[in-house]
Formats: sequence, C-alpha cells, structure tokens
Amino acid sequence: MFKITTLKSSLLGIVLISLSGVCSAFMVLSQGDALKQAFWAGATIEKETRELTGDVLERVKERLGGNLVYFQEGAEQQEVETRTTYDFYFGVKDGVRKGVAIIDVEPGKWGPVEFCTTLDVKGTVKSVRVLSYQEQRGQPIARNSFTNQYKGKHSNSTLTVGKDIIGVSGATISSRSATFAVKKALVIYEELYLK
Repeated sequence: MFKITTLKSSLLGIVLISLSGVCSAFMVLSQGDALKQAFWAGATIEKETRELTGDVLERVKERLGGNLVYFQEGAEQQEVETRTTYDFYFGVKDGVRKGVAIIDVEPGKWGPVEFCTTLDVKGTVKSVRVLSYQEQRGQPIARNSFTNQYKGKHSNSTLTVGKDIIGVSGATISSRSATFAVKKALVIYEELYLK
C-alpha cells in the first residue's frame, strides 16, 4: 500500500511540474524595471501615447510585410491582438529627450512574448529586453547573448533571422518574434517621430 501511494504521489508531482512549465508565464522584468534599465539612473521618464492612422498606418504595415503582428505557422497568435495605439517612454535629461523605449507583445510558440526595445532619439537600437514569455525552448531569447545582436541596428538594417541575426537553435519562432518586435519599434518610431 505504501509503495502504491508513494508511486501515485510521485507521478502526480511529475505531472504538476510538467504542467506548470506549459501553463505559466515567466516574468523576467516588470515594465518599471525594464524602463529603469533602458535609461540611466535618475532619468525622468515621460510617457506619450500615439495612434497609427491613415497614411502612416499604411506605410508602417507595408514596411512590416502587411501586418502589425508577426503571424507564424505554429505560433499562438490568438492571444496577441493587433493594435494601432502605442506608448512611447522617453528618457529625459535637462528637459531634452535622450532616448525612447517601446514595449510590445508578439506571439511566441506557446503564448505572448513581451519586449522592451530602447532606441536613441535618432532611431538606433540601444537595448532589447524580454519582459515575459511562455516559451519552453525559447528562453534563450531573454539572454544578453541573443538580445545584444540588435544593438546598433536601425530601420534600414536587414533584421532577418539567419542573415544579420543569429537565431536560437530550436526556438525559431521566438527568434523571429523578437526580430519582428525590434523592427516594428524602429519603423513605428521612425514614421511617427523622424519623418
């Protein structure tokens, strides 16, 4: 009797551990912590909300291949809504904007992945951070060894996994989602603030 009870308890524990990896999201950074890391210590952060409309919306969609969300076969698309309103978080020093962070969500293989892309005011990537994800094999996209590849990129960069971005082996969907999130941040910022 003791052996059967122990065996059942062990199996139940294994099942619960397995399910927790599938069903729960991993929080890497809070939005507040991501914004603190995006800018220098003591930065004043100003939030500005802008909506993509009309010709600007059409140009952004065209530059991103027709969509504002990167739909990939095998990814959990239904959990990520297409939106046209974005928040821009500007790092301000002495009344002058010195950088901007854009937080966005793209579909990953098992659920949404949230990114924070930081740019200088001229539209060059300074950093990329993963805030949360539900990926099982895509966790390495949250590592600096992956996200540092985006530093120095701009809207005219190729930004293609397998060309100028080395994807995470076994996590192609996650790698492409990250690359699209960065490209989208660059294009939207350029269209709204630099043109």
